[in-house]
Amino acid sequence: MSNDPSPAMLAALGAIEPFESLPRRGLLFILSSPSGAGKTTLSRRLLAADPALSLSVSATTRSPRPGERDGVDYHFVDAPAFEAMVTGGAMLEHAEVFGNRYGSPRTPVEAALAAGRDVLFDVDWQGAQQIKLAMRGDVVSVFILPPSLAALESRLKSRAQDDAATVARRMAKAESEISHWREYKYVLVNDDLEKCALQLSAILTGERLRLPRRSAGLEGFVAGMGD
Repeated sequence: MSNDPSPAMLAALGAIEPFESLPRRGLLFILSSPSGAGKTTLSRRLLAADPALSLSVSATTRSPRPGERDGVDYHFVDAPAFEAMVTGGAMLEHAEVFGNRYGSPRTPVEAALAAGRDVLFDVDWQGAQQIKLAMRGDVVSVFILPPSLAALESRLKSRAQDDAATVARRMAKAESEISHWREYKYVLVNDDLEKCALQLSAILTGERLRLPRRSAGLEGFVAGMGD
């Protein structure tokens, strides 16, 4: 089954796109989930359906995989360069995962927010906490739960990307990650991919329309209503 968004899905998501073009501040849309719960597929659907949303490109010390492009999939850097970014305050969040370091550069994110653009983050609960501490009111966080641990393990095995030991390690990490679901603003259960994608889009639309993010544009609009 293809993971690409269907024409019907694109049309449905487009139908709830915010209507107005008044200036507003952007937001940081964080998605977290255990590996195999569908976060990557959901992220791709959101990005394909919504041109106002862009993915934060992480920096990493791991080597590129076949087909990955520097500056598009990741910013590939060596360990000293990564550490310099951390100590210089140039990362919104950073962590070590399976022996490699990952982090979200701060400068492009802050520029996007100021320009009224929204940025999608695909990070774990630790990264989400760091971003929330750094950016506070700009953050909207969503945790994606699998329908069950058994379903999650089945998804990991069906991908045929990892050996049994790696699947077991990912399952142990998944249980730890799931324990942090209460720390998110929204929690969705991905028991139906189409439904979950629509729920995510609805959350994004609602958060874009919140008054604190639109107040600057609305001030001018309201002042000019009598003209």
